[in-house]
Amino acid sequence: MKVTKRDGRIVEYDRNKIVVAIQKANAEVDRYEQVSEEKIDAIVAGIENKHADNLMVEDIQDMIEQKLMSEHKYALAKKYIIYRYTREMVRRANTTDDSIMSLIQNSNKDVMEENSNKNAYIASTQRDLIAGEVSKDLTKRVLLPEKIVKAHEDGVLHFHDMDYFLQSIFNCCLINIGDMLEHGTVMNGKLIESPKSFQVACTVMTQIISAVASSQYGGQSVDVRHLGKYLRLTKEKYQQHYREKYGDSVSEEVRESFVMDRLHDELRSGVQTIQYQINTLMTTNGQSPFVTIFLYLDQEDPYIEENAMIIEEILKQRIEGIKNEKGVYVTPAFPKLIYVLDEHNCLKGGKYDDLTRLAVKCSAKRMYPDYISAKKMRENYEGNVFSCMGCRSFLAAWKDENGEYKFEGRFNQGVVSLNLPQIAIVAEGDEEKFWELLEERLALCFEALMCRHRALEGTLSDVSPIHWQYGAIARLKPGETIDKLLHDGYSSISLGYIGVYEATKLMTGVSQTDPKGTNFALRLMKRLRLACDTWKLETGLGFALYGTPAESLCYRFAEIDKKRFGVIKDVTDKGYYTNSYHIDVREKVDAFTKFSFESQFQNISSGGAISYVEIPNMRHNIEALEDVVRFIYDNIQYAEFNTKSDFCHVCGYDGEIIINDDLEWECPQCHNKDKNKMNVTRRTCGYLGENFWNVGKTKEIGARVLHL
Repeated sequence: MKVTKRDGRIVEYDRNKIVVAIQKANAEVDRYEQVSEEKIDAIVAGIENKHADNLMVEDIQDMIEQKLMSEHKYALAKKYIIYRYTREMVRRANTTDDSIMSLIQNSNKDVMEENSNKNAYIASTQRDLIAGEVSKDLTKRVLLPEKIVKAHEDGVLHFHDMDYFLQSIFNCCLINIGDMLEHGTVMNGKLIESPKSFQVACTVMTQIISAVASSQYGGQSVDVRHLGKYLRLTKEKYQQHYREKYGDSVSEEVRESFVMDRLHDELRSGVQTIQYQINTLMTTNGQSPFVTIFLYLDQEDPYIEENAMIIEEILKQRIEGIKNEKGVYVTPAFPKLIYVLDEHNCLKGGKYDDLTRLAVKCSAKRMYPDYISAKKMRENYEGNVFSCMGCRSFLAAWKDENGEYKFEGRFNQGVVSLNLPQIAIVAEGDEEKFWELLEERLALCFEALMCRHRALEGTLSDVSPIHWQYGAIARLKPGETIDKLLHDGYSSISLGYIGVYEATKLMTGVSQTDPKGTNFALRLMKRLRLACDTWKLETGLGFALYGTPAESLCYRFAEIDKKRFGVIKDVTDKGYYTNSYHIDVREKVDAFTKFSFESQFQNISSGGAISYVEIPNMRHNIEALEDVVRFIYDNIQYAEFNTKSDFCHVCGYDGEIIINDDLEWECPQCHNKDKNKMNVTRRTCGYLGENFWNVGKTKEIGARVLHL
């Protein structure tokens, strides 16, 4: 038997190399994770009994890995994979030197711009980015099959977060903050007991958020409903205090006014703690915690009045903003806010409509909150309303052993995204060829996603006690594996997709808003969903179709395809692909039409779906915004607003940012030229990618050319 090596060389089969490799891996794991010599011989015999003339070294590796996994030797399987490529890794030239040195010299544009939440100039952030470059290198050369790596490099798919794949950590989650506050938690070896007041609860919550964010690479979401209990505890504490202090010497009305004054002081301080802690804490991955706060007034919640007070204060403080180094109030990046619209606050005469009007004012000034329709969520998720995870992906409905729905304490294992326009480019308008290619690439995505899953199998709870032992996700024992949380749909694992518009345009000649294009787009989306549902049935894993909110990936895929296939009208010529199922930004449709059209894709893409519209001059269009919010409740599950106003974060100027004679962005008020401290709208076509200089004194912004 011959063996084809990874680099294409064909060598003689040598059984001793397999035996020695497994034995060496055996020696590096605990005794209960080892396999016997008899099992090793059986594994080798199984390979030889294939009676193949030639086997790929990767196929042999897969067979060994499968055998070890079938024996439930997950840690040993990992050790074996790493051992197999150790010598090859040493022989190959190190590919990280240039990328790391350019990062230190602030010239590695790809890495520096990949995550807008990280300031790549700061030393602590650079440490994380350097580690990420090493992880990418090892992932490509050691941990992933070559065909997956090649598909990633060719833009066939995108294997997200390679910079963290080396570690046994996951993507994003819904923190079980209620359980951690109620039953306590442990951080840095110190017991944190259940809080007795609102402000302490806010402090503990932000510390939990920071600790959780430091041991995963995606976002986290917390439900503010769990704080209502502690605001009531605070109120009861003050009521007892003033009752004991004054007795009947003052009237009950006066005592209650004292109580409410103190209560509102603590409410303001607690919410301010959340806002300032989240924006000033730095996690171990070099950024503020990527956290979303879920603002939901549940009519069944016994603390709904307290939570209404908390939400009101959160919105008021977000409207005010946070002072920057110049003392100017600016919009903080975090926490992201999601406001839930329900019967009692959807601007149709409900009890809490005034709270929604405050949310609209907040959106007008600070872009957040986003909006979720409880009505549409209940239609799509078996009657449940819950937050998306920090990365905007949604979990599927899941019941515990008691038949109770559970969402908090669940997580996403990772994402692989598919480049749909590239399939259509290669198919050249041939539908039969398109669907064949789609099947091939879906199979590749499945294999890549299973790599993500297998990388987490065998992970011990000790790798992140805050997640696995102290309540953020679970309360496992030390030394216990997390495997039961990876299976049976408890956690999700996501297939993302980019460019339904471009794929539809290439295959039908029209946009997906044209009836002919709509038919194709829906068939495409349903096939993607069927793939996830089929994989879920076959494996028991929580596969989900995820409308990827990965703006940088829209540009990466388009850039790769432009280099490979040249300039294609309405496809690669734009410099970006349209995100997930969204209508192309150049189509002139009103907000109501856009939401109505895109809503039909959201229930297909239930593992993640968000739609957005651009509202011009939002600060002066409050009534129009209220109309849109009212429309959201009845028509679309998840929506957000963008606007056309520019903003300078240095001086607070809110107007049009100019381009000066030196062809630079410049604030006309404070003359700031740092583009990282300005929000500048690309006004004509909605393009959100990098701007570039053209020949002569012009500035190209997407499809528009400004002649200076």
